[in-house]
Amino acid sequence: MKAVYFDQPGGPENLYLKELPTPQAKDGEVLINVFATALNRADLLQRKGMYPPPKGESEVLELEATGTVVGHGHGCKGIVSLGSSVMVLLAGGGYGEYVTAPEEQLMTVPSHMIFCQAAAIPEAWLTAYQLLHFGAKVQKGDVVLIHAGASGVGTAVIQLTLLAGAVPIVTAGTPEKLRICAELGAAAGFNYKEEDFLERATEFTHKGVDIILDCVGGSYWEKNVKCLAMDGRWVLYGLMVPSDVGSIRTSLLRLRSLKHKEELVKAFTADVLPHFEPEGLLQPIIDCIFPMDKIADAHRRMECNRNIGKIIIEVKKERSSQP
Repeated sequence: MKAVYFDQPGGPENLYLKELPTPQAKDGEVLINVFATALNRADLLQRKGMYPPPKGESEVLELEATGTVVGHGHGCKGIVSLGSSVMVLLAGGGYGEYVTAPEEQLMTVPSHMIFCQAAAIPEAWLTAYQLLHFGAKVQKGDVVLIHAGASGVGTAVIQLTLLAGAVPIVTAGTPEKLRICAELGAAAGFNYKEEDFLERATEFTHKGVDIILDCVGGSYWEKNVKCLAMDGRWVLYGLMVPSDVGSIRTSLLRLRSLKHKEELVKAFTADVLPHFEPEGLLQPIIDCIFPMDKIADAHRRMECNRNIGKIIIEVKKERSSQP
């Protein structure tokens, strides 16, 4: 199979397509014919040699994929049948034409979505759901400050905050990004390049925010502390957290146990996935779509912070209807 690969850490120019053996499904795993995946900041860090995959996982980049089930390993329970359209959270391997994954971590692609739309869901939305519900324990009426509100995770958190009956407010770096956040339902937005989000958030709430979801860390440390209301919860995620505050960082989703991921997928499937249907409240936000042979350009776009929502990588062209 073809897969995105790099021989040594470095810039986007080191990425290229390489022929690799098609993975074999192990006990309890399925084999997926990948049609689309997406880009995450973890991919940029792994490409630079700063975020190696967990032991025993694929060295091929990418943490999510969507496609059709084409094989079962021994011990599968038949949760998904051959030909089913699925999306999945991965520990690695999504930038290949085929990938394997534990059967319990699969989610059904919403009926009206093509694969390039569904590829925007697994990593961003499961991360957002985990942050809000497993980490911050969001409650109805909470004011939630979302840093990088126009990112893939940020746009998901805005919508999930509203679904939970809470109030999302955001920071972002351009008027266009703030406009998109407002269209998604953000009650307020602050341009961190031009204004003090601490002052603005305090003006908005009069008491401080109940929850901060922060992928920035260090440079926001003091302002975040001052921004919190009594009994407020500050959840750090991503990889930009300095060592002196590392003790309050949540664990990265990639490093969570299989059991935790299964529980997360089960809860998300029950509580959130139905809201992606045509009459539902939720929608994945897609910035743009790159073919797999233009993966370096996709990495450059994310590194420049130009994306609003998810950058999608099309691995194979879809037929007029899904299998």
